[in-house]
Formats: sequence, structure tokens, C-alpha cells
Amino acid sequence: MGCLIGTLIGVLPGIGPVATLALLLPSTFRLETTSAIIMLCGIYYGAMYGGSTTSILMNIPGETASVVTCLDGYQMARKGRAGPALGMCAFGSFVGGTLSVFGVIFLAPVLSSFALRFGAPEYFSVMVLGLVMVTYLCMGSMLKALIMTVAGLFIAVIGVDTITGLVRFAGGSITLRGGIGVVPIAIGVFGIGEILSNLESGSRAEVFKARLKGLLPSLQDWRDSSAAMARGTLIGFLLGILPGAGTIIPTFMSYAVEKRISKHPERFGTGIIEAVAAPETANNAATGGSMIPLLSLGIPTSPVMALLLGAFVIHGIQPGPLLISQHPNLFWGVVTSMYIGNAMLLALNLPLIGVWVQVLRMPKPLLYGAILVFATLGAYSLHQSVVDLVTLYVFGLLGFGMRRWGFPVAPAVIGLILGPLAESQMRRALAISQGDPSVFVTQPISAALFVLTAIVLLAPLVARAMRRRRDG
Repeated sequence: MGCLIGTLIGVLPGIGPVATLALLLPSTFRLETTSAIIMLCGIYYGAMYGGSTTSILMNIPGETASVVTCLDGYQMARKGRAGPALGMCAFGSFVGGTLSVFGVIFLAPVLSSFALRFGAPEYFSVMVLGLVMVTYLCMGSMLKALIMTVAGLFIAVIGVDTITGLVRFAGGSITLRGGIGVVPIAIGVFGIGEILSNLESGSRAEVFKARLKGLLPSLQDWRDSSAAMARGTLIGFLLGILPGAGTIIPTFMSYAVEKRISKHPERFGTGIIEAVAAPETANNAATGGSMIPLLSLGIPTSPVMALLLGAFVIHGIQPGPLLISQHPNLFWGVVTSMYIGNAMLLALNLPLIGVWVQVLRMPKPLLYGAILVFATLGAYSLHQSVVDLVTLYVFGLLGFGMRRWGFPVAPAVIGLILGPLAESQMRRALAISQGDPSVFVTQPISAALFVLTAIVLLAPLVARAMRRRRDG
């Protein structure tokens, strides 16, 4: 179900995997934990598969990771080669996703074993690094990203302090004493905000009318694409592990690498198949890479991983170094489902491409109206509370405003989810050291992580100062 829903959402332009996970998170609350996480993961990499369809047929990315696919995929469709382009996207996604699963199998247990050396100071420092890396790698202004991170951290501490019992920032409201729920905020910011943003843009596009024939790539297509897929897998997997890289950076990086090493770089952008295969392989390899920090350290590297972390916590599971030993069925169930899901997606995508083309012709008012209904039902079903509905639409408007004025949404949501975890680890470390803050810099691993955090924060300022001196 996750693979099918994810592919459908990836096909529909303007609705990405983040919004879909936020909208469907409440539907998993009654499922057994492993089943719920597997379904959400299926939605994630299903959306990675489906996003290429609109990129090739409409020149509109189904989700952000498919932006690069538009460059050559749509040109292939205009040349009458939409079928091979879609077929290579499906096979490239399968290759990238499958190989990344083996990376998770080998690297996640090793990283978990290393992370067992972590105490409270190390956990706090790695969470601070994760927050800063996500901020640093956001597109646009770093100052705006930092503002949104702080805003997310502030919202996270509203309510009763679980250690002292004191009420913080509730303004005398009984409702706010229980805090503000993550799910209504996520649905509002990503789901409602995305719909309002799409309605404002009012973009319309025609589906490419070419016949979809010859979905299987030719032998020459395979020769041109095999090396590109290998490089895309490596780039996507390694960059997917980094906090904040997500799936957008690996796709751009893989496309740039292929263009750089190509004997005919001038052909990129004219409709060549290796320029489609490389980014599509990279974005699915990045999905596997991004699971490693989440499962082994409990650190989300992207908004999707932040929502998955929220799903784990809601189901009473804390991802981290003890996940494999305490919940082996959950860990290996999720890893196994990634491989099975990739095989399912390959079997689903090729026969259903004709169906997805018809779905693309669905009237936008009908589509967005249905999403608003599901968003409202999902938020209300949590506690049957009107407060959750108010939260949903208030943060939906805020999400729309963030997009309108260029404030990144992801740092706020990641700050909201990581905030309570970072605070608890910080206070635990201070309790152990009897209030001595030097505990964060006297432990070698923690000190090294804080030095790395400082480098990430100061690097843009140093680069700007050097540029000014050179220009001056």
C-alpha cells in the first residue's frame, strides 16, 4: 500500500513525499509498529519513483528530487522517446534503491556499535550538529534557516516541563500546557501550506501527448547508462547519509558529475538517456543512505526522516544505537521491506504508467479538495480536539507564508522534533556533571562534534570575508 500510494503521490505535481507522510501519519496509529513504519517507508521511496513521470511527460517535477530529470527527460519525450526515458527511470531507481539497501545492512550495525560509546554529552552534540547541518544545507538564506530552526525549538518547549513540572510559554492557556502536537503542525506546514502555495501559483500544464511505446530501453541505452547508474548510486548513497543533504543535492551532484566527465557535455539538456538515469538512480540511493543516521543514531537527515522519527516516537520506539538489539524485528523488517518495496515498485511502475498519465489529467480543484478533507480528518482523529484543527490551519497559513517569503520549512519541523530530545540529553548531561557545562567539551567525541559544528557555522562567514578582501 505504501509503494502504491507513494508512486501516486510522486506522480501528482505539487504534492511531495513530505506532505504525503504528514497527511497519512495519523492513519498508521492503529497499525502494529513495524507495519506502520514499513508503510511510511514505502510511501517515501514510492514517491521517489513516481516523481519522474511528470518530469518527463509534463516538464513539471512530481517532487523536488525530480527537478533535474526535467532537463533531459522532457526533451526525450519531445523526441518521441518518452517510453525509454520512463523505463530507464524505473530500472535506475530499482538499481539505486536495491544497492543502497545493502549499504544499510552493512553500515547501520557498524555505526550503531560505534554509537554505543555515546553518552548524554555526545548525543546532545550530535543533535546540535544535525540541526546546524540541516540549516547550512538549506537553499537560500542561512539566516532565515537559523530563524526557522530557533522557531521550531521554541515551539517544542511550550507546555509542562517533564523534569520540573513547571509550565513554560503557555500564556495561561490550559490547552497549551500539554504542548503543541507534532502531527497537526507537520500536516499544516507541509500539506495545507503546499496546497495554498500551488493554488497561488495557478500553474497549469498539458500532459505530453506522445504514445508511450517501447518502455524497455535498448541495448545502446543500457551501454550509455550503466556507468552513470553506478556513479549515481555511489553519490546518492554517500550524500544521503549526510545531515541536510536530502535527495535534491545528490541528484544535482550526479548530473553535474556526468556532465563534467562526459565526452559530449554539450548534449546535456538535449535529451540523452544517461542524464536521466544518473539523477534518478541517485535520488533512490539517497533514500537508503538517509536511513542509516536515523536507524543507528536517531538523527534525521531530512524532513522526511524527521517525520519518520516522529512516527517512531509516537509508536513508543526511540531510534538509535540500541534499536537493533532491543527491536531487531523492527530494524530488519524495515530493511527487508526496502528491498521488497523496490522490487514491487519496478513491477508496479512499468505496467501502470498509462494509468498514471490518466491520473495526471485529474482536475486540480477536485484533487486539492480531497487532500484538505483527508488533512482535516487526520488531524482531528488524533484526540478528537478542535484545538488540533485550529493548529492545523494556523500552521497551514504559516507554512504558506514561509514559502511566500522564502523561509525554509524543513528546519522548523526538524527543530520541533529534535528539540525535546536535545533538551533531555543536555539536562541529563548537566545533571551527571552536577551543573558543570564543561562536560560538553571535556569529552573527546562531544568536543570534536562541537568543533565541527563551529566550522559549519563559521565557514560561510569566513568565505564571505575572504571574498570581500579579494574584491576590495
